[in-house]
Amino acid sequence: MPRRRCSLPPLVCTLAALSLPLLLAAEPRAKSCSEVRRLYAAKGFSQSEAPSHEISGDHLKVCSQAYTCCTQEMEERYSQLSKHDFRNAVVELSNHLQTMFSSRYKKFDEFFKELLENAEKSLNDMFVRTYGRLYMQNSELFKDLFVELKRYYVGGNVNLEEMLNDFWARLLERMFRLVNPQYHFTDEYLECVSKYTEQLKPFGDVPRKLKLQVTRAFVAARTFAQGLAVARDVISKVSAVNPTPQGTQALLKMMYCPHCRGLTSVKPCYNYCFNVMRGCLANQGDLDAEWNIFMGSMLLVAERLEGPFNIESVMDPIDVKISDAIMNMQENSMQVSQKVFQGCGQPKTLAQGRTARSVSEGGFSARFRPYNPEERPTTAAGTSLDRLVTDVKEKLKQAKKFWSSLPGNENECWNGSAKSRYDFAVTGNGLASQVNNPEVEVDITKPDMVIRRQIMVLRVMTNKLKNAYSGNDVDFIDVSEESSGEESGSGCEFQQCSTEFEFNATEVTGSSNKSDKKVNTSAAPSSGLSQAALFLSVLVLAMQRQWR
Repeated sequence: MPRRRCSLPPLVCTLAALSLPLLLAAEPRAKSCSEVRRLYAAKGFSQSEAPSHEISGDHLKVCSQAYTCCTQEMEERYSQLSKHDFRNAVVELSNHLQTMFSSRYKKFDEFFKELLENAEKSLNDMFVRTYGRLYMQNSELFKDLFVELKRYYVGGNVNLEEMLNDFWARLLERMFRLVNPQYHFTDEYLECVSKYTEQLKPFGDVPRKLKLQVTRAFVAARTFAQGLAVARDVISKVSAVNPTPQGTQALLKMMYCPHCRGLTSVKPCYNYCFNVMRGCLANQGDLDAEWNIFMGSMLLVAERLEGPFNIESVMDPIDVKISDAIMNMQENSMQVSQKVFQGCGQPKTLAQGRTARSVSEGGFSARFRPYNPEERPTTAAGTSLDRLVTDVKEKLKQAKKFWSSLPGNENECWNGSAKSRYDFAVTGNGLASQVNNPEVEVDITKPDMVIRRQIMVLRVMTNKLKNAYSGNDVDFIDVSEESSGEESGSGCEFQQCSTEFEFNATEVTGSSNKSDKKVNTSAAPSSGLSQAALFLSVLVLAMQRQWR
């Protein structure tokens, strides 16, 4: 067969033959995708689905269409995986917070109830030893006092001030009979006697002081416990959120598109993280301000519980205080009786031989030995109020450790398309601010109604905490009715928006360089939950799973 000759001019054929080796040498060799394949297989996928070397990325929908280590099937799997990783990170963080609030609420609740039980038992034991049969004959008066205190704590419609006034009035009626055994007193007469309780002060200053102490302590204790329960329930309400398609794309682009470029160990840029998180959790951002105020109010009431409104220091010696009041009445019985007789009239004398048993005859003259706090049991539920409050305050500050895990090199990080720097400013917090978010498209015209309702819940509870801080009584919230199955329907999945954690807010603005990152340590309240830190904590947990 005749040999085919070059049909082109000889010079052209010669040049082509000479330049072919040079052209082949100039063509870049495709990069290896071995590390991408290894990590892809580690996620449970088939390694055969991943190319061994880079291929054209024309088929990709979200990640860069330059040369890539990802097939279309891999991009779709990574999209589901980014959503899964994010959800798991959110669940882990929110469950931890919710469990903390739930456990602390149960511990406080157990402590307060056991404290009341212990105080009642202590009073009963000491009064039986001290006053004997006379106390036992009138023990229902003291039992009723504790019944009402317990009923108030668990949410009963009890006016503490009126209840305590009624207790002292009833005690005065009983004592007045005992110190005036020679007279017969009708119910109408005793009712007149009770009207003189405030004017005559037969029990000294004990009723006034105890009323102030009990009211403040019980209001603070009950409201603080309710605050813990509300925080727990708010977390539960805002935790079940479904990612929008735009949020899922942003998560994929941030978490796994770097893999497609072969950048398996590069972390996302700091400001880039902020924008993705704020876009995904736009509605939760609107909860942030109210949550911080709520947390600040919780910590203020906690300080009251440690100081002047300490329910433990009020209830533990209550038997001694009531005994002091009784002794004061006995010592001033003659003066009190004379003033009552002047105001209510002279009572009828009992017939000979029918004189009622007197205080002295009944052994009612004994006085308690001085109160010594070191000798008395001062714990309930195996702890003390100071330890409980200190524990909660510490838990509110633990989340600061997450900052140490955040990526910080703004010049060698993943910016959404390459290993470089991120040049966009961080968008503001909340739904409305996301109109300018460069990473996540958010429909700001559709606020999440579940979030809006929880904002109102926090506002109501914050007002109650402020009143409790000032010593004013507040209405009870039945937290048992707060748990329902409603879910938040927009933004990336976020299982935690209330918490045991305290984050200091960090605002990063302007061009992305190291000086952009500033911790706002002067933010008020310092104990509030910074949603920015929460967002980044969620991201860190998600990325840790990715990089394992």
